[in-house]
Amino acid sequence: MIRTSLLFAAALGLTGVAAAAEKTSTRTTFHVRIENVSTPTTLRSASGDAAPAPHSPGLWIVHTAKHVVFTSGKLDRGVGLEAQAEDGNPAPLAASIKKSKGVVASGVFDTPVGDHKPGPALPGKAYEFTFQASPGDRLTVTTMFGQSNDLFYAPDDSGIALFENGRPIRGDITERFHLWDAGTEVNEEPGFGPNQAPRQAAPNTGPSEHEPVRRIEDVRDGFGYPPIRQVLRITITPHGTAVSGA
Repeated sequence: MIRTSLLFAAALGLTGVAAAAEKTSTRTTFHVRIENVSTPTTLRSASGDAAPAPHSPGLWIVHTAKHVVFTSGKLDRGVGLEAQAEDGNPAPLAASIKKSKGVVASGVFDTPVGDHKPGPALPGKAYEFTFQASPGDRLTVTTMFGQSNDLFYAPDDSGIALFENGRPIRGDITERFHLWDAGTEVNEEPGFGPNQAPRQAAPNTGPSEHEPVRRIEDVRDGFGYPPIRQVLRITITPHGTAVSGA
């Protein structure tokens, strides 16, 4: 592909070179690992009981537009985030996000490394996924804080820039993620509420609420939540870079 483009450019002259350059893009392969680093006692109830902090199958999105999933301070859009945040089900959001403007690629992660079927990532387990992106692309990831009514982990609503100063990002990006409240269901004590995914009678169970999507630090529900580093470790590793036609 590159050799053909160069030969074609040479035949056209300098103008052709510029035109050919505009029709190529640099794509880098990224590998992401989302590891559950919680323990069986990460969550503590008011009565002293303990529980782990599993997280759910989720969705990754490469995009150029901002606010592709939600906007902080605004109500949920009703296109699938509720199912992700309340039940750990990314499928409805995955289906709707493909139609969104500015979305380059997306995919679901649902099977922890070493497991043979989809399920939550319990302590010591991890999800992994790989995608390609170009300079200017951003990354959004959603995964449910499993021991909650409607909380989810994600970066800022604009996503994470995958290239900084022209170079692909790498390393630990845990600090770029936050715990969010989708505002669709009334919160109960994390790890012990009867309407939370591990204990609810059926999906979408529990009293509804009509609140904006907010970081958990901005929610006054009277409960305590573990710092993200006590639950997740998220790393990103760039691999080969290739030049391809637009």
